[in-house]
Amino acid sequence: MALTDTQIKQAKPSDKDQWLTDGQGLRLLIKPTGSKYWRLKAPVSSLRK
Repeated sequence: MALTDTQIKQAKPSDKDQWLTDGQGLRLLIKPTGSKYWRLKAPVSSLRK
């Protein structure tokens, strides 16, 4: 499910870290202070040995 602008604006901080996700690797971290941080989980396709 995609995150909507309304969901992001209505998200309120709680006493612990809170995550909102779109299901495709994009996540929004909401800290207890009210700060919001975007995180993207992307796979690493190749690693050097």
